[in-house]
Amino acid sequence: MKFKHIKSIVSAALFLSLTTGMTSCINDLDISPIDPQMTATFDQDMYFTKLYASLGLTGQKLSEDPDIAVKDEGQSCFYRALFTNNEYGTDEMIWTWQENAGIPELTYMRWNSSHQQTEILYNRLAYNITLCNFFLDQIAGKEDATSVQQRAEARFLRSLFYYYLMDTFGKAPFTEHFSKENPPQKTASELFAYIESELESIENDMSEPRQAPFGRADKAACWLLRARLYLNAEVYTGQPRWNDAITYAGKVLDSSNGYGLCGNYEQLFMADNDENPDAKKEIILSIRQDGVQAKSYGGSYFLIAATQKSDMPNRGTNDPWECIRTRKALVDKFFANSEDIPFTEYTDNKWQNVRDVQAAAKDERALFYTTGRKAELESVGKFTDGLSFMKWSNLRSDGQPAHDAKIPDTDIPFFRLAEAYLIRAEAYLRAGGANAQQNAWLDIKALRDRAKATEIPSANNLTLDYILDERARELYLEGFRRTDLIRYGYFTSSTYLWDWKGGSFEGNGVSSIYNLYPIPKTETLTNTNMTQNPGY
Repeated sequence: MKFKHIKSIVSAALFLSLTTGMTSCINDLDISPIDPQMTATFDQDMYFTKLYASLGLTGQKLSEDPDIAVKDEGQSCFYRALFTNNEYGTDEMIWTWQENAGIPELTYMRWNSSHQQTEILYNRLAYNITLCNFFLDQIAGKEDATSVQQRAEARFLRSLFYYYLMDTFGKAPFTEHFSKENPPQKTASELFAYIESELESIENDMSEPRQAPFGRADKAACWLLRARLYLNAEVYTGQPRWNDAITYAGKVLDSSNGYGLCGNYEQLFMADNDENPDAKKEIILSIRQDGVQAKSYGGSYFLIAATQKSDMPNRGTNDPWECIRTRKALVDKFFANSEDIPFTEYTDNKWQNVRDVQAAAKDERALFYTTGRKAELESVGKFTDGLSFMKWSNLRSDGQPAHDAKIPDTDIPFFRLAEAYLIRAEAYLRAGGANAQQNAWLDIKALRDRAKATEIPSANNLTLDYILDERARELYLEGFRRTDLIRYGYFTSSTYLWDWKGGSFEGNGVSSIYNLYPIPKTETLTNTNMTQNPGY
């Protein structure tokens, strides 16, 4: 992507300063990086904070001052753009308002190189990489302790953004420095090698596990990203790296690091997950949110409001969008027989219906509201066809009010310990060898014990498909599913079908070209170094 201009860097306090001890800001951007000739004096601490702010905020305000110029500013948030492209076409959820631009293409897997939602993700990732590059250029040669650590974290974030370009587009325009020139293309294999090398190089300069301020990356975040990388290595490079996935997930899971599973799954997604010690011990890297000082239509506000209808139990926000609900395929992961789903109705305590569902599922992760709903998704455009998600909430575990009745305080647990268990379990089974089944079973059992889900296959009967289903039960609505289905060969194929896959109620396979998103047409026209993905 060839970048054009930025207005200026100006001083403005952000909530992120509470977690990093700094402030930052950037004014409105025309999908462009920073031009050093057009910026004010560089403030290292303020700018460093902007790198983390770019994970969950769209600009300097809730609206009207975006980093990237789009019609709906909330869609330009990194996390929302990632979630949109990694969840909307999968077996977990469906979007009600199919008349919204770009939604049918995602729902039915028929996008093209002019697809709006895909282009937004591409541009956001390119923008965030440019932020990192500019910051790193500005602190080049500085060797004080603060600069060394900030440099490592900036390189971590840049690696993270390149990882998502590799995962979603299979290639990327690559540069490590700010430049107005069109960057050259790197393939998935080249990006894989680069990301692996970067994470290896920065590890010693990252904070020890649980020693970084909450909301900043530490060595465990570095290890977990490497574990993700290795779990999907065969997709990216053609060569499996299962044993490396086991090794790096194991580093994260080492009890000496101080991380542990939260005893209550639901509290991981509540408004005080940055204060509750039990929730914090599982969260390795959070995307910080605050109802007053870090407002965004693209973070947890989106996740709560988009899944809410006015007839549902209170979740601490008064803004129901009625957009996202379950596909039947996800419900089936909790209920093998739909007749077992309780559709109880309560006038005074609507949360009791959710507790009934959890009890019937024998799994506390079954956070669904069923009153007035049905499991079958007969009509894509009817919110009450499908169960309603109750996973994300602006309620606090201590019963105290959140900061705002509309905008949530709920941080997004972007990296959490449960993922390491799931990575290692799958890698054990795929690698095989002595005790592989038993080792994988123990990792899955740890998660099911936390969820009070006592039913589990014996170690000898544990399968890869069971682990894929367990990933859905543990990680639904967290932005993982497309990548998981591709790794299993299920995303586009007819091997595994779900409701409305490919455009039919029963589901059907689609072309394998949709395992990658197209490079946006605007990019291939302006950067001739970038080649289009096959089939587009």
